[in-house]
Amino acid sequence: MTETEMLKINIEEFSRIQRYMLLVEKNTEAYAAMKERYLELKIILTASGTNLTEIDRIKE
Repeated sequence: MTETEMLKINIEEFSRIQRYMLLVEKNTEAYAAMKERYLELKIILTASGTNLTEIDRIKE
């Protein structure tokens, strides 16, 4: 898998997890689990040089 393909997958997953987070109450175990993955993806994308300004809807 190329770096571009990995980046695409991570961006898609970042977008998907945010959609799910917006549907769930913040004070739940499900939200906490999703937030962990959200933060992991945010770190991966930031480290790869992706500008999250336009795609980060949660901003936590």
